[in-house]
Amino acid sequence: MSENEDLAEAARRRAERERSWRAEGEMSFTRRLGQIGVLGWLIVLPALGGVFIGRALDRMFGTGIFFSAPLLLLGICLGAYFGWKWMEKT
Repeated sequence: MSENEDLAEAARRRAERERSWRAEGEMSFTRRLGQIGVLGWLIVLPALGGVFIGRALDRMFGTGIFFSAPLLLLGICLGAYFGWKWMEKT
């Protein structure tokens, strides 16, 4: 995709969001709060999964935090990626 096509797509999405906002109005406080909650869980759950799997591997192999630390970091990175993609979609 060329830079002009990317710019045209961004402008189209912006216009679509503005039309939606004019038709539906401002989001309610509870809906915004729900979005914050979903975003939080999108980041936290992969991080917790990484810790859980890492601790299980560390216990299995007796390696201290050899697996826990990198899998926690991987979980946080995945969670941030999922959150970013989710925010782009909404």
